[in-house]
Amino acid sequence: MKKVIYAYTPLCGTCQVAGKMLDVAEEMIRDVEIERIDLNYAKGIAEEYQIESVPCLILLKEGKPVDKIYAFQSVPYIIERLREL
Repeated sequence: MKKVIYAYTPLCGTCQVAGKMLDVAEEMIRDVEIERIDLNYAKGIAEEYQIESVPCLILLKEGKPVDKIYAFQSVPYIIERLREL
């Protein structure tokens, strides 16, 4: 199963919209596991993956980060990127 990490903060309005987009993408692509991490409680993750801002979707291949998405352009864009994994 493919895995990605979604880093967000709950008070971020853009993060709330991105989270809803990911919910839709997750329903459409069943072979992707999305781990959601609230960076307020996981500051080490931000440092480990060098997250510059939220929301951030970290694409993993074989458990290693291969790309980060900061601009959640559209649901079709997210789905396309997840299918590329």
